[in-house]
Parts: sequence; structure tokens; C-alpha cells
Amino acid sequence: MRRFLVAFLVLLVTPAVLAHPAPDGFADLAERLSPAVVNISAAQRLDSEDGLPEFPEGSPLERFNDIFGDAPRIANSLGSGFIIDPEGLVVTNNHVIDGADEVEVALPDGRVFAAEVVGIDPVTDLAVLRMEVNEALPHVDFGDSDTARVGDWVIAIGNPFGLGGTLTAGVVSARGRDAGGQYDDYIQTDVAINTGNSGGPLFDMAGNVVGVNTLILSPTGASVGISLSIPSNLARRVVDQLIEFGETRRGWLGVSVHRVTPELAESFGLNTPYGAIVSRIEEDGPGEAAGLRQGDLILSFDGERVQESRTFPRMVAESEIGREVEVEIIRRDRRMTLDITVGELEREGDEDAAAGSGSAGGVVDPSQGNANEVLGMTLAALDAPSRRRYRVDPDAQGVLVTDVDASSDAAGKIRPGDVIEEVEFTRVATIADIREIVSGHSGGPIRFQVNRGGQYVLHSIRP
Repeated sequence: MRRFLVAFLVLLVTPAVLAHPAPDGFADLAERLSPAVVNISAAQRLDSEDGLPEFPEGSPLERFNDIFGDAPRIANSLGSGFIIDPEGLVVTNNHVIDGADEVEVALPDGRVFAAEVVGIDPVTDLAVLRMEVNEALPHVDFGDSDTARVGDWVIAIGNPFGLGGTLTAGVVSARGRDAGGQYDDYIQTDVAINTGNSGGPLFDMAGNVVGVNTLILSPTGASVGISLSIPSNLARRVVDQLIEFGETRRGWLGVSVHRVTPELAESFGLNTPYGAIVSRIEEDGPGEAAGLRQGDLILSFDGERVQESRTFPRMVAESEIGREVEVEIIRRDRRMTLDITVGELEREGDEDAAAGSGSAGGVVDPSQGNANEVLGMTLAALDAPSRRRYRVDPDAQGVLVTDVDASSDAAGKIRPGDVIEEVEFTRVATIADIREIVSGHSGGPIRFQVNRGGQYVLHSIRP
């Protein structure tokens, strides 16, 4: 009987302790936050040649050429934003005001103010505006987006389809979403976001801005429950720089990287895949000056683990320019640490990431199969005709890949036109060199360094 009562109490108490019930409503939050959420109207004047068409001579509409021919047309876009300072600073998306000649900000109480652009950052799609006001305005604060967990309730307030002051609610669906941008780290929610919501705030239940609503993924163009918001911790850094400098200033190492697959991680002796492999180094860049080399596996940057290759450019970009940081690497299976002074990224340039892949390797009998085939790759000597045919990088030196067996593990990794320069970090000049290394390899992944159009790529191949 006692055992039954204990179990019964557990059933009664446990849900009350562990559950996070949905809020009773969002009315109090809406009342408190809505005054700081604004509607943005951006107007762009178009030349007459970009406006109405020229009607042909003899057409019944020809007379309109004289009436409208020289009249400029105005294209308008609508979006959302939020006030972050009582003196009238507004955050929105860059694409809301991109190319605009005039920008107006409408407050929920109906007042409209002209606004000037303080600064824009097309890379993260953020912009800061300033309204000319003579009074303190209601404003909202950035929160810590790192504390937003999957399943947390969030709300968006914005201007969908020009319907200002619209609130929608949902939960955080995922973190760290990538939509193809250089520094993407979106918060995914199921909050309804539509045309006109761009640039509006995503609030947590404390009323702090944890995201800037920016994108939706939809086959129809309307909300289907996959909305993406720029996390506030990223937005705040960009916004602070736009306010202080009128532009962004990002760290730069002058390197490109590609990803570490589970197979490559195994080949480097890592239990789980993480880090980024250096695929290219720019001359006279901070990376080259510090001694980074192609093929180095970067494990940590400034004491922080590099979780995956796509996060590495963002880590560098957010670093203080001119600061010396420690970078832990593995070079040819040997761990070491380099001190690198972070440079400044030019606004026109950017670090890019090239994806790599691979899998585990083993031992091959070189006497079997085509004499020019190794691990499903058909190989050939690198000569002048083949360089022209496959448009090989002029600096590439090694063995040319001319074909790849679709049933081999090399398929999808190695391509015709790739030049194998190293196998297991040993330079190769002939097919025989490759066969010797492969046949003498005692299990585990076999790593191939290839030159692909001047880009260094590392793969591991399973026989």
C-alpha cells in the first residue's frame, strides 16, 4: 500500500515540477512592447526608362508617351523594425531599405518620421536608421539569444502585408540554421512571418529581443511555419559597429576552410568530427604570416573549440582586429599551437568555406584491376595536353584524375580534373607512388590531398 501511494504521488507531482505550461496569453507583453515596434516604408525613385514602357507609334496609347514619358516612378517597400534607443535609433533588415532614396518610420500611434540610414551590413542583412525626434521614444532591449532553447515560447510583432501592430506566437524550432550566407546562424521558429515582417523583433517571454525576423522557407511564398531570425547576439555586435563606425569591421585571417567528415576525423585520431581544414591561404595574409599551411586541421580558435567549418569564419569575423589569438591545429598528425594576429577584412572581400567529405580506407592489392586505377579512380600523368583539356591549375603538380567509378567510395568526393598532390601527406608524382602508399597502408582512412582549380581539398577514400 505504501509503495502504491508513493507511486501515486510521483504521478501527481512530477508533471507539475517538470512541465513548462504555455502562457495564459501575450496581452501584457503586447501592450508593453508594441509601442517600440515600427513600420518602415522605403521609396526608390525610378528613371523613366525603368518605369512605364514606351508605347509604339500609331498605338491608341501613344498619347500617354508625352504625359508619362519623363515622369519618374516610385517603387515602395514595406517592412518592420524596432526602436533600440529613446533618441530614435531603429533596427531593421537591409533588404527592407536597400536602394531607397527616402525612408519613413511610422509609430503605432500614427506619427510618421523621416529617417536617415546610419549604416548597413548586406552580409548579415541588417541596417540601422535614425529618426529625427525631440522626445524620448519607447524602446526595447536586446536579450541573450544563446539562452533561447528549442521549445521556448517566442512572439513576433510586425507589419505583415502592411497590417501594422500584428502579433504572432510560436516556439523556437531549431538553432544554428544555415541559409547559404557567410555568417548564418539563424534561430528557426514556427512563428507566422510574412511579407512585411522583415526587420521586426522576435521576443522572448521576458520581453527581450532575441532575434530579428528575416527569412521564411516556403514553397508558396507564404508562411508555412519555418521562419528564420538573426540571433540577437550576432545582431547586437553588427548594430553596435554600424552605430559607432557607420560600417562593419570584421576580423580576417586570409584562409579558406572545408569541413571535417567523420571519416576524416577518424584519420586524424578524433573521436567526433569537429574543426576546419585549411584549403587555401592568401599571400601576405595573417594566416600565412603566422605559419598556417594548407591541410592544417584547426581545432580551436582563441580558446574556443571550432565545432564545424562553417562556424569558423564567423568566429574570426567577430574577433577584435589587431588582437593576437592562439590557434590549435593538427599538422600531419602532430598537434601544435600558433599565435596569429587578426587582420581586418576588406569590405569587398570575404572568407569562403569549401565543403569536403570522405570515409574510412583500407588496403588494396595493386595487382588487381586496371593498372591506371586506384580505389576507383582512373589516373593519368599530368602533361601539357591534359592540363589544357581539364583546365588544371598552373601550379598543380601530381597525378591527374580522369575518371571516377560511380560505385566506388571516391564517387562524389574526387572529380575528373582533380590533381592528387599528396597521399597520407606524402608528395606523389606518379601512379606508382600512389599505389605504393595505398598498398602499404595498414588499415584506417587513406587521405588524399587534391588540387581542384587552385583550391586545396582533403578527402579520405574507402576501398
